[in-house]
Amino acid sequence: MKNETKAIRIQTERTNEMEHSTPLFLTSSFCFDNAEDMRAAFADETDDNIYSRFSNPSVQEFIDKMVALEGAEAGYATASGMSAVFGSFMALLKQGDRLLSCNAVFGSTHTVIAKYLPKYGIEYGYLGANATEAEWEAAITPNTKMIYLETPTNPGLDVLDLEMIGRLAKKHQIILNVDNCFATPVNQRPIEFGADLVVHSATKWLDGQGRVLGGVVVGRKDLIHDIYLFCRSTGPALSPFNAWVLSKSLETLDVRMERHASNALFIAEQLENHAAIANLRYPFLASHPHASIAKKQMQNGGGIVCFELKGGLEAGRKFLDKLKMLSLTANLGDTRSIASHPASTTHAKLSEAERQAVNITPGLIRISVGLEHRDDILADILQALEGI
Repeated sequence: MKNETKAIRIQTERTNEMEHSTPLFLTSSFCFDNAEDMRAAFADETDDNIYSRFSNPSVQEFIDKMVALEGAEAGYATASGMSAVFGSFMALLKQGDRLLSCNAVFGSTHTVIAKYLPKYGIEYGYLGANATEAEWEAAITPNTKMIYLETPTNPGLDVLDLEMIGRLAKKHQIILNVDNCFATPVNQRPIEFGADLVVHSATKWLDGQGRVLGGVVVGRKDLIHDIYLFCRSTGPALSPFNAWVLSKSLETLDVRMERHASNALFIAEQLENHAAIANLRYPFLASHPHASIAKKQMQNGGGIVCFELKGGLEAGRKFLDKLKMLSLTANLGDTRSIASHPASTTHAKLSEAERQAVNITPGLIRISVGLEHRDDILADILQALEGI
């Protein structure tokens, strides 16, 4: 089956009720027919469900779909995207190990890497998105155990060469962990380029309607098993209800992302030469510095457009305040278009120097392009740009 079909047809085994749509298993625990079955389940001799912190049919259906979409061996779902990121770090890194990361990462991910990993004796190093293969290889030390990437990055839309970095990771036997949130598996499949793990904030495009929180990590079976054991004990379990919502959402992911991307490309093309905009980024525009890489590893440019207003911080404030339709909210990947100002919100905890290093300038605006008619999205942005 094609991936579009798998996202719709992978379902929990039909019950005696003969339901067509998959049921919701909203339960905290599961029963056993006898003491021996219960003993065997707790001894990990069977795959029987025990407790929804460990596993749940609704959660497993969502995992199975994501495993199929990403071309992975196994997966584990968590309560949020950040718990998936943190779990993938803590289950596989130990004191004395080193994480090598692109410096353009989500603000909370930066906080985990720079503030919390060192508390456990885990070192880290950063490289810029424009680093060459030689620079990446030079940055690999004997204790480097994991490379972590976002591509495209949040919010600057840098695109990293997965094939090149995947090749280096395999050469040095390093785990390659890729945040595929912005692209989704419809648009980019990092495992095909050498990734060992792929993480998602399912809260974003995977849900696509701003309803629930969720996270998922998929990849090599042996690595996922270690992540499962860590998360089973520490508790960042995905709610069965949220998993049920997310599983249903995946049935429309392909058609939604096609519309998001076509709307975003139209908006980017119309705004690229606007007088109020100093520069604009969208991965599939010829002007994007990494356009050739994007077209090599992505099916389309995704649903995010970002641009720098010439008037800086004050222009950014005026622009947001003048919007009439676009939402101002701490999210992305919604049916409704969203505008945000990363320097004062998602990346506010970075220092000014850290923001400048990843091109998060005072006037940077991030647009999560929704499913509204493209002319209506553009009209609201254009009227907000008037006089700025």
